[in-house]
Amino acid sequence: MKTGPTLIALALALSAGAFAGYRLAQPGAGAAKLAASQADSASPDKGGRKLLYYRNPMGLPDTSPVPKKDPMGMDYIPVYEGEADSGGSGLQISAEKIQKLGVKTEAAQRRQLDKTIHASGRVEIDESRTYTVTAKFEGYVERLHVNTTGQPVGRGQPLFEVYSPELVSAQREYAIAAQGVARLNEAGGEAQAAMRQLADASLQRLKNWDISDEQLKAIARSGEARRTLTFRSPVGGIVTEKKAVQGMRFMPGEALFQIADTSSVWVQADVFEQDIAALSVGQTARIRINAYPGEVFSGRVAYVYPTLKSETRSVPVRIELANAKGRLKPAMFAEVDIPVANAAPMITVPNAAVIDSGSKQVVIVQVGEGRFEPRPVKLGQRGSDFVQILDGIREGEQVVSSANFLIDAESNLQAALGGMQKVEPAGAGKPATVGHKAAGTLNAIDSAAGSVSISHAPIASLNWPAMKMDFVLANPALVAGLKPGSKIEFEFVERQPGEWVITSLVQR
Repeated sequence: MKTGPTLIALALALSAGAFAGYRLAQPGAGAAKLAASQADSASPDKGGRKLLYYRNPMGLPDTSPVPKKDPMGMDYIPVYEGEADSGGSGLQISAEKIQKLGVKTEAAQRRQLDKTIHASGRVEIDESRTYTVTAKFEGYVERLHVNTTGQPVGRGQPLFEVYSPELVSAQREYAIAAQGVARLNEAGGEAQAAMRQLADASLQRLKNWDISDEQLKAIARSGEARRTLTFRSPVGGIVTEKKAVQGMRFMPGEALFQIADTSSVWVQADVFEQDIAALSVGQTARIRINAYPGEVFSGRVAYVYPTLKSETRSVPVRIELANAKGRLKPAMFAEVDIPVANAAPMITVPNAAVIDSGSKQVVIVQVGEGRFEPRPVKLGQRGSDFVQILDGIREGEQVVSSANFLIDAESNLQAALGGMQKVEPAGAGKPATVGHKAAGTLNAIDSAAGSVSISHAPIASLNWPAMKMDFVLANPALVAGLKPGSKIEFEFVERQPGEWVITSLVQR
């Protein structure tokens, strides 16, 4: 009973061995291919260097002893003897990939760092142009000519009329004294001198009460005291405060009107603490007002306050500007720009070239044709378009100023630096999984976070069922022109545990 199965197994084994021997005997079979690949791997390049292995074009730690393509269709890059050590700390990218990613470089160079300080502020009344109208005697408001707050007034315009028994008595004394001087003009001696002293004393008393020269001359001519006296505006402007009410009694020193001259105003700007060192009195400021879009007003920094607001870590700065037409109203919101220029040139790179993770700053430097490496740097002053480099970059070195695969988010910085590690030679370890493919529906796009939500079909390479989840975009341009609801096919990798990054995405 056992003889049949045993004979069948023996016959199958002999058949397989014979077939294998036949295949090995055929010219151009697998042995020839293996020899060819080994010969190709060991063949030197034009410069006589020995080919070691092929590495992943995206900088992932994946190598191959023979030519191959990555999931995106990019050819693996050959690594020759001598390159593994010299270029191991950097990232090598093919010319085709550089063009696709939109990599741009710019030389670090010395330049004057122009900077613009931005601050928010508000329009305020010039305190030095504010006037208070008050009486220096006791009396009553007989009549009001200006009766509302905010009313514009001109210089010398009547504000109100007052009645004061004390004022009427002083006018009569002056009128009598003035007439007495005129009558005793021909007489001499002590009588004339005494009358003149009395007239001068009465006149001085009225002047001390701010009675105008015009009114005093009218009293001297008529020789009669007026029952009421008119108070006029000392300046042109607007009434910011009105306490006078018709018929009210007022006491000496009581403020009845407050008038502000708005031909010139202040802008009180709150400048952050780190920008104060670049400010000085006399600098020109550009001011934009929401009420007048597109229009720029020019002012001058008049005073930097010696105090700091602890709540906002800002210092108030006073800016003076003309307001001849009265278009700038108190309490208007203002956006302030103060240009600042440094006299001494310094080594700078574009602001976009710096990847800031918070704990350190890195600049990607092009060290050769298609070769890049991260370089920790120490930053100095920041300008509008450039930043000073204190240490880490030499003048003339080429830095990456624009690249779609490098964005200034910490997660992408970690990915960029992780991909720039030294690749292991072929056979040194098991190659890592490059990526996974899937199909699904694009649910939502979060441009600010650089992520998308996708409902995908089952993924066999990860043993995942169909589900909805979020993915990070390696390049925001991957979803350009796509809308939620689009059917897509995509490839992704695990950049770090639990973080899945899409490297390729196309619409079906």
